[in-house]
Amino acid sequence: MKITELAFVAYPVTDVDRARRFYRDVLGLKETMAEHFEGNQWWVEYEIGPATLALSNAWPMSGGGAPVAALEVPDLDAALAELKAAGHPPVYGPVETPVCRFFGVADPDNNGITLHQRKT
Repeated sequence: MKITELAFVAYPVTDVDRARRFYRDVLGLKETMAEHFEGNQWWVEYEIGPATLALSNAWPMSGGGAPVAALEVPDLDAALAELKAAGHPPVYGPVETPVCRFFGVADPDNNGITLHQRKT
């Protein structure tokens, strides 16, 4: 499997408004995306150089309420097949959005890792 870059790091938050104020007003980050889902669930992104920091109360992404690293792959279907063959089936997904596809796996210590492919 080829990993090309770190796509994003996602942090779970309990209060999206409070988190947005901290990252915007205290750290001075510019919000680049805010996606509202059913109920009061949010996914908010901040670009930091070539990387992205995401905040969400729509958890768990995988493995629980811990941060998740998303690794970019050129072929999500091939990565999924390779992980399944190695005995590591996805814990969620694949999920398709307007801009990407992704699924989550857990490492041997149950840390969440997202495999991610941007749409071109």
